[in-house]
Amino acid sequence: MPTFEISPQMMREIIMDHYQNPRHKGKPAMPEKYQVMHASSTNCIDDFDVYLLSVDGLVKDAMFDGVACTISTASTDILCDRLIGLDFEKAKYLIEQYMAMIAEKPFDEEVLDEALAFRNTGKQAARIHCATMAWSTMEEMIEKEEKK
Repeated sequence: MPTFEISPQMMREIIMDHYQNPRHKGKPAMPEKYQVMHASSTNCIDDFDVYLLSVDGLVKDAMFDGVACTISTASTDILCDRLIGLDFEKAKYLIEQYMAMIAEKPFDEEVLDEALAFRNTGKQAARIHCATMAWSTMEEMIEKEEKK
């Protein structure tokens, strides 16, 4: 977790790293074990599936596959990084804090880690949807899993 202010250059480097080298992009080997939900945008090239594997209220794996812009790819990859290993309560808290940050409201930066690279996205209206699409989709998937 950062104990210092992330510079604009560091933000760009984090975003570009997750865009050029996404760790969680691809289809699961056993897709039948995953919940899947489609996400797309009418304003951008974003058109991808988000995958969630959970067991007993714990996120075991998270992936995505498809086409997405730089912001969407990087934010989705970071989301997957942050979610794996969290229980649903902590996962929903993480998503809530990220969405608060994007909306330029008070948020708990301690839980966001590299997602802090999107701190200024709320100032770029055209990028908000790109930066939040997978986060909203994953939140919906977690809520669906909780109801089972």
